[in-house]
Amino acid sequence: MARNIQSLERAAAMLRLLAGGERRLGLSDIASSLGLAKGTAHGILRTLQQEGFVEQDEASGRYQLGAELLRLGTTYLDVHELRARALVWTDDLARSSGESVYLGVLHQQGVLIVHHVFRPDDSRQVLEIGAMQPLHSTALGKVLSAYDPVAHSEALEADRKAFTDRTVCELEAFEHILDVTRARGYAADVEETWEGVASLAAPIHDRRRMPVGAVGITGAVERLCQDGEVRPDVIAAVRDCARAVSRDLGAGRF
Repeated sequence: MARNIQSLERAAAMLRLLAGGERRLGLSDIASSLGLAKGTAHGILRTLQQEGFVEQDEASGRYQLGAELLRLGTTYLDVHELRARALVWTDDLARSSGESVYLGVLHQQGVLIVHHVFRPDDSRQVLEIGAMQPLHSTALGKVLSAYDPVAHSEALEADRKAFTDRTVCELEAFEHILDVTRARGYAADVEETWEGVASLAAPIHDRRRMPVGAVGITGAVERLCQDGEVRPDVIAAVRDCARAVSRDLGAGRF
C-alpha cells in the first residue's frame, strides 16, 4: 500500500482549516489547531502562498484562502449553473411523471446527486442532495459512463459490485450496455441497484456539446415499467427534460 505524503496531508488540513473559519487565521492559530511546530506551519503556508492557494493580509499578517484555489473551484461551481438551468424543467418532470427526479454529475468514481425533486405526493421522502450513486448500475451512472470519457474510465476501474441478481458487473456486458445507451440516448435501471425500484436517465450537454450531467426519474417498478421495460411515455418525458436543460445551457437542438 502506497504511503501518504505527510507534507501534502498537512497542506490539505491547512486549506480545510482556512475554509472552515469565519475569519483570517494567524500562524499561531494554524500551528496550534493542527498540532504543528510554527516553523513547519510557516514553511507550508509560504509554499501555498507562492502557489496562490493562500493569501496573507499585509496589515494583520493573518492568512486566508487565495484566489488561485477559488479559480480551481470554478469547475465545481459550474454545477450551480447546471442546477439553476434545470430547476424549472425538473419540477415539470416530477409533476408530469408523478415520480422523484434527480440531477447527477460525475464525482470521483460515482454519481453525485446535485438536485432532487420530491415525488409530488404526501409520502415521506428523504432529500438526497449530496448522496452518491454507483456508475455501473444506476441509470444516471450508465448515462455518464456512456457519454463522458472520464466517467467511462472511472466505471471501468471501479469495483462493479452486484447489488441485486440483475446487476451487470462483467466488463463486456457492461460495455454493451453503454453502446446501447449511446445508440438510443438514454439508460435504464430496472432493479439493478435496488429491488423493486426502476430508474431512467438521459444526458445533459453544454454549449460545447460536452456531457455535463444527467437527469433521471426513479420510482417503483410497477409504476415505471410495463412488461419488464420502462414505459415509452416515461422515456419521452425524461429525454425531453434533458434536451430542454441542454438547450438552456446553449447546446442547441439534439
